[in-house]
Amino acid sequence: MKRTALHASVALGVIALGLSACSSSSNHSSSTNGSALLGTFHITAGTCSGPTVSGSYFRMVQSGGTVASGPFVANGDSTCSTKTYSPLSPGTDGGLTTGSYQTQPNPPFDSSKNGVADAIIEPVKFFAVNFAVSTNQTDPQTSKKVPAPSIAYANGTLTGNVEALSVAWNGQQFNQGAPKPGGGLPGNTKVLTGTYDSNTGAYTLEWSSQIVGGPFNGFTGVWHLDGTFSKK
Repeated sequence: MKRTALHASVALGVIALGLSACSSSSNHSSSTNGSALLGTFHITAGTCSGPTVSGSYFRMVQSGGTVASGPFVANGDSTCSTKTYSPLSPGTDGGLTTGSYQTQPNPPFDSSKNGVADAIIEPVKFFAVNFAVSTNQTDPQTSKKVPAPSIAYANGTLTGNVEALSVAWNGQQFNQGAPKPGGGLPGNTKVLTGTYDSNTGAYTLEWSSQIVGGPFNGFTGVWHLDGTFSKK
């Protein structure tokens, strides 16, 4: 299939149907080893210079692809010349908080079905509709209880659990955590890893979360956060 046709198909499907996710039936779980980092992982806004992207961003792998090589969904609303990257900017809390939840508002959508949660990141336009990120004690998509985000540090390396991460978009709720609610790691889902400089607070975080079930079964969200950690 030609690339233009593929992107058009994806865009129409996304706009018409939205993204949906189901919990995984796998039985794997993440582990966090080392010293717990309680505080806020402040996000450095993503920026684009030609094909080069720095800072924080989101990508989506098409069904059947891989995190390493794609193919990736092109977001026509991205400000980058390489449309498969959607830059992320810090929300009102500055970034992702560990040890507590950053819950979505009620209602989670405006009248145009844009996600409105803005504590972690500013809502991002994706196929003409904003997606919003939150962490919730009860996952909105699966209705399962999930732990608050946790990240630990050992020897310059970060590990973590962001099972509670949820995305609201186009009237839909779907989990983008790793592991999935219940502890599974389906397909391309990879638990959070990263780097940390204890002297400066500089960090990087990465994880991926594959959608299970529904019309976008097999698509994967890829998350990259970059910035500075500050303790509570």
